[in-house]
Amino acid sequence: MRRHWQKKPLLVRGALADPLPGFDRRRLFGLAARDDVESRLVVRRGERWSLRPGPIARRALPPLAVPGWSLLVQGVDLHDDAAHALLQRFRFVPDARLDDVMVSYASDGGGVGPHVDSYDVFLLQLAGRRRWRIGRVARPRLRDDVPLKMLDGFAASDEWLLDPGDMLYLPPGWGHDGIAEGPCLTASIGFRAPDAVGLAADALQRLAEAALDARDEAAGGRRPGNPLYADRSQPATGSPARIPTALQRFADAAMERVAADVGARQRALGEALSEPKPGTWFARAPSARLDGGLVLDRRSRMLYDDAFVYLNGESFRAGGRDATLMRAFADARRLEAERVGRLSAEARGLLERWLEDGWCRDEAGMGDRDG
Repeated sequence: MRRHWQKKPLLVRGALADPLPGFDRRRLFGLAARDDVESRLVVRRGERWSLRPGPIARRALPPLAVPGWSLLVQGVDLHDDAAHALLQRFRFVPDARLDDVMVSYASDGGGVGPHVDSYDVFLLQLAGRRRWRIGRVARPRLRDDVPLKMLDGFAASDEWLLDPGDMLYLPPGWGHDGIAEGPCLTASIGFRAPDAVGLAADALQRLAEAALDARDEAAGGRRPGNPLYADRSQPATGSPARIPTALQRFADAAMERVAADVGARQRALGEALSEPKPGTWFARAPSARLDGGLVLDRRSRMLYDDAFVYLNGESFRAGGRDATLMRAFADARRLEAERVGRLSAEARGLLERWLEDGWCRDEAGMGDRDG
């Protein structure tokens, strides 16, 4: 983290042995065919490129012997325990930045062309071999003749052939082009890099919703600090379509009041950062019970700050022993039976609800998990 994170690339030979046990090409093809999994097929024929979004049935894939095609599946960690376990190996970076594991299969010569990411990425070779060419890109120019965000005029400064278990880290802004030498499987561990406007918009939307909820809970819809607009000094006007300056000032003051609460802003941010990926759904395990240790579902995102615990876009205030135990749950993604027993009745009731929603599971019922 000190020497390379967001600074310069790092090649690690033999980084991980058998990083995805039991995961193979057939498993990836099965995921790509599902409606609830994001996938895409990239095919190159000479200088022509094509892109097809999933779901993609096995019979729709090119024959394995045909060169120049790649199948990419996003969020494999949401659907596969081995991929979820792999993602946990990268929690030396805060969970708020951790995104997902993408796995790609490529036939000989397959790839997606030279491109640049706005986020950090670890490229881990799972099976077969892939040659990576990399180079810093100061002002990316994209080709307009292909259906992919492909760099135009990419010039590589370094080149490596990765064998199974090898891993390459790239900071944002480094162009890279990976080409399979024979059929191969590659995992890409990516990180969230929210843009300032998008993150602010998400948090502000939640801030506004919280303010409306607080207003509606007040008797009569009004409470101290929530005045109604009044214009006793408004004269008759000959320009009825013009917005009154007084109303503009009233609205400005109202927005400043809503956004002035630092705690509310931090709470809105925590809810935004813990929101699961779009399309994520949860199901309760049939035999889930709160009588032992608990494990977070692999799709759950749990974070915390000094005042709240966040789980899947919702916030829960916690203090004292409950806060300590809930934070331990978030950090370890597991809460032992002894610790569950030390929670207050209110906190245990919350865990019951999380079990009901499928956000966490009891360790004894882990065999009930879906694939």
